[in-house]
Amino acid sequence: IRLAALLLRGNSVWPGVFIGAFAANLLTSGSPFTSLAIAIGHTAESLASAWLVRRFARGLDVLERTKDVLKFAFLGGLLSTTISATVGVASLALAGKVDRSNYDSIWTTWWLGDATGLILVTPLLLLWRSSPRFRPGRSLELVLLITGLTVVGQMVFNVELVPGKSYPLEYVCFPFLVWAAFRFGRRGTVVTALALAGTAMWGTLHDRGPFAGVQPNEALLLLQSFLCVCAIMSLALAVEVRQRRRSEKEARSLAVSDPLTGVGNYRRLVDALEAEIQRAERIERGFAFVLMDVDELKKINDVHGHLAGTRALCRVADILRLNSRRIDTIARYGGDEFAVILPETDSEGGRRFAARIASRLAEDGETPPVTISFGVATWPNDARTTESLFRVA
Repeated sequence: IRLAALLLRGNSVWPGVFIGAFAANLLTSGSPFTSLAIAIGHTAESLASAWLVRRFARGLDVLERTKDVLKFAFLGGLLSTTISATVGVASLALAGKVDRSNYDSIWTTWWLGDATGLILVTPLLLLWRSSPRFRPGRSLELVLLITGLTVVGQMVFNVELVPGKSYPLEYVCFPFLVWAAFRFGRRGTVVTALALAGTAMWGTLHDRGPFAGVQPNEALLLLQSFLCVCAIMSLALAVEVRQRRRSEKEARSLAVSDPLTGVGNYRRLVDALEAEIQRAERIERGFAFVLMDVDELKKINDVHGHLAGTRALCRVADILRLNSRRIDTIARYGGDEFAVILPETDSEGGRRFAARIASRLAEDGETPPVTISFGVATWPNDARTTESLFRVA
């Protein structure tokens, strides 16, 4: 919670971190000295974690890339938490509350406890700070996921399948974490990991499950190590799946859109034109096909520079988008040529559309001024195939 607060609100909230840590420890141990020292250690740890995450793992965007998730787990979860463990146990030893022979064991417990809490809880707070809802239709699947994980978790951590024996069956929980990573993304994954943690902790505290049969502190350390690995690996998988899907979406978009102007490309234009011909044949209603050419684009590039020429193309694309209907298809046909498919439009309507685009370009107030030439072909009056529509237009 401390790290999430510092990342979301900035380092200026450190007094709240300090006061909260001091009050919590004072109410627990009752010693002002140890509570003060522990609060200082917690505050230093939180500031160090926040700095490391911002410096090396992209701060609030830490959960956007797999390598940043792993950096977050190591730098924020495993490295910086050594500060509070070291300061806290040293203060308890100086106050005579800890036998120095147990220093290593208590330090390990403290450190791993802080690391587990940070790895499990911080991603939840960072991911759910906005739009805390799943898409419609996923709620039932989420309920099935959490229910299934809870049932399996109870069987693994709370039920003795064979009286007097405990089997290492914790691996049967992994498919649910994978399910969450693929179907519910990062937020669903951290929720699933927390649900597993709750079930596992309850069983282990009652000396049941795969970590039972040893000293309670040792069992909890084994459990925390297990939960850390589950949380890190499942979250990294969820981020990797998200990155892959985003890359696929961008690739599909680039396959049918012009990267410079954002309108359709030649492939998109031909597909849409063939589909419109089939639709027009079915409903027996024509359409207009308009080709536009930016006048003297080479001159604009030579006189004003290629950035001005690029801007001229974007100006044409923007005006086409603003003055078209949703059912129209806009595409960049060539270097300086654009095409528009106007369903259920006649030749006169196509010419009025093109003239309106030319007028809007003349009125946009940018320099250099841009003009266009255009031609209009209609189906079926002028042509009936894709090739002939292009030739006539």
